Amino acid sequence: MKITDITLDRLRLDLDPPLRAAWDPEPRRHFDATIVRVHTDDGVTGIGSGDTMAGFEAYRELFLGRDPLDIMRHVRAIETANFHGGRYWPLEAALWDIIAQVAGLPVAALFGNSARALPAYASTAEVKSPEERVEAALAARAAGFRAMKIRIDRNRIAEGIATVAAVRAGLGPEFEIMVDLNQSWRMAGDTADATELAATRRLVRRLAELDVCWVEEPLPYGDLDGFRALRADNPGVRLAAGEMQHSVQDLLHYLENDVLDVYQMDVVLAVGMHRARTLAELAHLKHRRFTPHSWTNGIGLLANLQVSAGVGGGPYFEFPYDPPGWTPERRDFMLTAPVTINSAGAVEVPRVPGLGAELDPEAVERWRIP
Repeated sequence: MKITDITLDRLRLDLDPPLRAAWDPEPRRHFDATIVRVHTDDGVTGIGSGDTMAGFEAYRELFLGRDPLDIMRHVRAIETANFHGGRYWPLEAALWDIIAQVAGLPVAALFGNSARALPAYASTAEVKSPEERVEAALAARAAGFRAMKIRIDRNRIAEGIATVAAVRAGLGPEFEIMVDLNQSWRMAGDTADATELAATRRLVRRLAELDVCWVEEPLPYGDLDGFRALRADNPGVRLAAGEMQHSVQDLLHYLENDVLDVYQMDVVLAVGMHRARTLAELAHLKHRRFTPHSWTNGIGLLANLQVSAGVGGGPYFEFPYDPPGWTPERRDFMLTAPVTINSAGAVEVPRVPGLGAELDPEAVERWRIP
């Protein structure tokens, strides 16, 4: 089998109402998605998505004519291309889609097959008032979720604490709450300084009193001493980070120094599927957890789900969900059907060969950027 072509479809979905994501300086008025298709001479086509694949045309020849099953060769080639260009891990997802189709198995079965489904948490995007967030949390629980991640705006700390406190009071101790401070990386153009360590220590101490499941991305990635200080301050609170950490060596350094409780590297935005599996297994050997970031689209979500279910990720799987701004239908607009949770509040691994993503040709054509 040989790779005969690699094609990219760039899509744009207009958002009305716009999504006011806590990590974006401006409201997000559209959602972009790039779909990678790897075509083979045997008629098997693999699909991947997640990052923009900007500049990939310069590196397409590195893969054409090669056997798609030579995955380690392709992982190393993607790493060399990433050094000079963008982040091309959606290509690896498409290659695993081919490999699993050839094997007649879900990708998760090739990665360990540890779970057939993972409990989901509703990963919210917008900063809402305490009253609005309690209402949204009650609706999420009614929809099947047993956990929710709440974002705290760095410029509205007091309101953020009040929101977490209100959800805790309104939904009780059985409902898990994660809190994301979004301090480890910045969107392009956001040049604001990170919150000072002293203020972050006070904030995390207050969140510990509210019995949160974990505090996510509380500090810039490079502040290992700060992460250690937060863990020493609050031994009962898990620290989570790494979703956009591109450096495998830095993540190994985190593991060696026992900086985090939960590792979150996204398999299509950060380090790829194979490397994420290796790092997740190392984290498990240290009795730490792996639960990847999955805030892309349904294809990227499925890639992260397949790896996480393969290696036994948890305690929850991220499920972007914050109606009306963000719904499965919006997120997965390019698929024939959105990825959803089941009645037990879990995301099931599709029991079909490959990643389990089925494109809707009409949607792809409708939303394709000319």
